[in-house]
Amino acid sequence: MEKKINCWEFKKCGRDKTADCPAYPKGGRVCYLVAGTMCGGKVQGTYAVKIENCRDCDYYKGIVIEKTL
Repeated sequence: MEKKINCWEFKKCGRDKTADCPAYPKGGRVCYLVAGTMCGGKVQGTYAVKIENCRDCDYYKGIVIEKTL
C-alpha cells in the first residue's frame, strides 16, 4: 500500500504537523477546503476566495482531479 502524501509534505510550506497549520487537523489531504492554509508563501483565505488558486495547484490536481497522490 502506497503512503499518501499530505499537503505540507508536497508543498514544503514549513507548517507541517503543527498547531500552526490549519490543514493538519484535517489530515493535510483536503487543504483546498480549509481556510488559512499557506500557499505560495502567503496565508490563503476561505474556500470561496482561494479555490481558483487551488485549481492551478499541482497538489490539488493530483489529489482531486487526477487522484494520483
